[in-house]
Amino acid sequence: MYKLPESVRLNKTNKKILTPNGYESFLGVNKITKNSYIHLKFSNGQELKCSEDHPLMTCEGIVRAKDIDKLTEIESIDGGCFVTSKRHIKRKIELFDIVNSGKDNIYYSNGIVSHNCEFHGSTNTLIDGGKLQALYAKEPLELDENDAYGMEVYENRIKESYDEETQKLVDKDHIYVICADVSEGKNLDYTTFSVIDSSTIPYRQVATYRNNTISPMLFPDVLKLCAEYYNNAYVLIEINNNPQVADTLYQDLEYENVFKIFSGNKKAQQLSENGRANQNGVNMSPLVKRTGCSALKTIVETNKLEIYSSETIYELTRFIATNNSFAAEEGAHDDLAMTLVMFGWLSTQKLFIELSSTDIRKRLQIENNYLKEEDHELPPMPEFNDSLRDKYTLEGGDLWKVVEPEQFYY
Repeated sequence: MYKLPESVRLNKTNKKILTPNGYESFLGVNKITKNSYIHLKFSNGQELKCSEDHPLMTCEGIVRAKDIDKLTEIESIDGGCFVTSKRHIKRKIELFDIVNSGKDNIYYSNGIVSHNCEFHGSTNTLIDGGKLQALYAKEPLELDENDAYGMEVYENRIKESYDEETQKLVDKDHIYVICADVSEGKNLDYTTFSVIDSSTIPYRQVATYRNNTISPMLFPDVLKLCAEYYNNAYVLIEINNNPQVADTLYQDLEYENVFKIFSGNKKAQQLSENGRANQNGVNMSPLVKRTGCSALKTIVETNKLEIYSSETIYELTRFIATNNSFAAEEGAHDDLAMTLVMFGWLSTQKLFIELSSTDIRKRLQIENNYLKEEDHELPPMPEFNDSLRDKYTLEGGDLWKVVEPEQFYY
């Protein structure tokens, strides 16, 4: 762990760090406070403040900072160098770990080659650690701000298209869902949403939005623009903190495709048609969150949801069990992770299954041989009772069976 180096490039659409292979992407930055640290000075004039266990690259492999001595040759941006000063400082300091950086897990920290703090997962994370390590983020598309509306876009929308030569349909309009988590707008947490392509399985996270300064009064306008871009996407909004966002989008901005929720009579919240619904978004109750977490775990670990956002993946590595639920560990955020929890709950709803023509439960039953493919695809053959097809007539008090004349074809 070390002070965040100047070699890190952070901007709205990308995170990269300088490595011996050039600037490469990394998963995220883990911050922790220590009561002491090691201050190293090197023969090439560089300095590094880091934890005792910070891994440095040497000519003999990886060596922890606490084990470095003046005879150890350290790899650096200038070639090799040696430690000229090593001091243990007993003072509180904020240190940072780069997580999953580059293809070789090495990077420059103040010109010194450090080894990546690689995430191997925790038994406390919602998603299995091995699966988290296998998730691979996409680079966002380079779009004009006026086209992206502040989103990080990983896939453009898919509209209906035809083959010009054959005039055959190539693609239908894809169905998109936006799951939005609304913050207080006080720079403490983030207002976020994920755009999910729900037309096919696996579902795909094709865009994200993350902003900790936008006012709840302005967020509905952003939601409407983004939803309209993604084929008038259906929008599910969390209303715990501020139902005003959902109400403004549906009532004031007259955006029709807002998912309505029915709740009452001690029944669980459920996706509902307009006539029966009584709220314009979902309240993240313990039951909704529990259902969403369970469904999210299933669809991610069975490869039924592809996550493209590096920020979302990083949040999931810090989304841990706490107080009989799941939340971000101390000092981390879970706003984007919660948009996927919302989608997990949504994927269990009957109305969503009918809308998207996808049923995760049946797909898993088929894949695990609990249900045959033909039983899923074909309706059961009807059985006919011949007596119902016979015709009878009443003549002179007697019941006569009517026999149709035999048909002949020449």
